[in-house]
Amino acid sequence: MMMALQITDIAVDPLTMSSREIAELTGKRHDNVIADIRKMLVELHSEGGLLNFQDTHANGQNGQSYPIFRLPKRETLILVSGYSVVLRARIIDRWQELERMVDQPRVPQTLPEALRLAADMAERAAQAEQQRDVAIATKAEIGSRREATAMATASTAVRQASRLKDRLGFSARHATILAVEKASGQRFGAQGWRPLKKWCDAHAIDAESVPDARYGEVRAWPADAWGEVYGIDLDELFADESRGA
Repeated sequence: MMMALQITDIAVDPLTMSSREIAELTGKRHDNVIADIRKMLVELHSEGGLLNFQDTHANGQNGQSYPIFRLPKRETLILVSGYSVVLRARIIDRWQELERMVDQPRVPQTLPEALRLAADMAERAAQAEQQRDVAIATKAEIGSRREATAMATASTAVRQASRLKDRLGFSARHATILAVEKASGQRFGAQGWRPLKKWCDAHAIDAESVPDARYGEVRAWPADAWGEVYGIDLDELFADESRGA
């Protein structure tokens, strides 16, 4: 029976609602919602406060990016306080739905699901790093406290993605044969594990077991074994894979 993955310490991003979603829920034009949001944020946080809520949305059809805002619950409810009861109800219902999803996070039960989660976390880490860069570039406007928060968020997201990859057997510390084959394009054959095990036996090192969709679990062989047996640098291999993702 396939082993269920036990993955903990998965961070959840702060809940926000985008200006596009607000427009869709209320039936308003997005540019009008943007105008309402700008006016509200300037009154609440001054012009400099706009930067904390700005983001971009990539159009999947033409590849172009468009400005949007992402609002936490407080700002969202302030925004729609002047809307009709029906429209406010739609926004409140959606917030309750989002909060229920956070209260009951879904833990991946299979390796493919966990890999998708790892990819999502890596994407979130990249977004957080981009936000950190923006924070650094505009620190005179947003202040040193907000800059530090953005940098801490980026570092945390990167560490979480790295820990999850390590648990799944494709990291700079150790890797499964399948992970190395996929990343490098090489094939080691059905007995490719034997030289790695021989190296581990010679160095009194136990290879760790990691989840596998086909066999329940497999061995993740140490980085030093890959380097000495096959001349493969896991740090460089998976760094190249991340850049190509």
